[in-house]
Amino acid sequence: MKHFLFCLLVLPLLTVAQFAPPVGQAGTTAMHKDSSAFINWATFCNITKGLKDISNSAGGYPTVGDSSKVIAKADNGVVSLGDGGIAICTFQNAITDGPGPDFAVFENSFSDDYLEFGFVEVSSDGINFFRFPATCNIQDTAQTGSFGLSNTSLVNNLAGKYRALYGTPFDLLELQGISGLNINAITHVKIIDVVGSINASYATYDINSNKINDPWPTAFASSGFDLDAVGVIHDITNSVKENAEDVFVVYPNPAKEFVNIKLPAVNFELRIMDLTGNELYKVNNVNKIDVRDLDAGIYFIEVKSDKKIITKKIIVSE
Repeated sequence: MKHFLFCLLVLPLLTVAQFAPPVGQAGTTAMHKDSSAFINWATFCNITKGLKDISNSAGGYPTVGDSSKVIAKADNGVVSLGDGGIAICTFQNAITDGPGPDFAVFENSFSDDYLEFGFVEVSSDGINFFRFPATCNIQDTAQTGSFGLSNTSLVNNLAGKYRALYGTPFDLLELQGISGLNINAITHVKIIDVVGSINASYATYDINSNKINDPWPTAFASSGFDLDAVGVIHDITNSVKENAEDVFVVYPNPAKEFVNIKLPAVNFELRIMDLTGNELYKVNNVNKIDVRDLDAGIYFIEVKSDKKIITKKIIVSE
């Protein structure tokens, strides 16, 4: 009886959402491809495809897409990596750490719960790669089938968390202090397909040694993680540009109640947008903004004057 009561109390906790929810829900971190946050996209990608089904070498390799599909802005054109397949992307300028997320990875899921995941690693020398600490709290006792569904709120730091045209963001600050990695000069981003099998012979694991359970097998032409694009939010030129534009000052940042705007222009239009690019606030010639009605998180302030448009990130704290 005691064991039964324990199960009743504990099992619900195992399925409680713990991380950011799907697109459109409060607290999501999904970033739409048209978000003004993106300043650049991958310019080259080297692909090493895995088998359609890692348990059946006779099945061959996925045939959908090639490296050209990953170049430039996300458009739902993809390359399928297959089981354990690898994509290594490079960029016009090195990615650097800034406020909030620094780049985002796009997959082509057709819904908010049919999800194929990928590990993400970065390198500042093209040789030594370091993985973002991924967490997957999806149960691993029953295999998610080829067309099975997953709860994105149980997953963190895995690419493929969001549906097509919405990127999963990654913050380089999480990798701060790792020997051999310069988070202000990232030259390579690697995406590795998660083999979603819970069979110990093929399984891949999260930071807590949990098997990562996603649709498997997917022995199709489009097998495995379907990489669309990698969007850059902060790079070296972006950092230089922001330093040059210190005439546009946002403070305090982070903010709890009010944000002050300092800039030389007298006439300007000001907008606040969320990570997906949705406009939340628009006003003219106002130098103080009340943010108490905004949920804690990352937002963008865009100022448009007769000469230029400048966008900066703000963090609203609890």
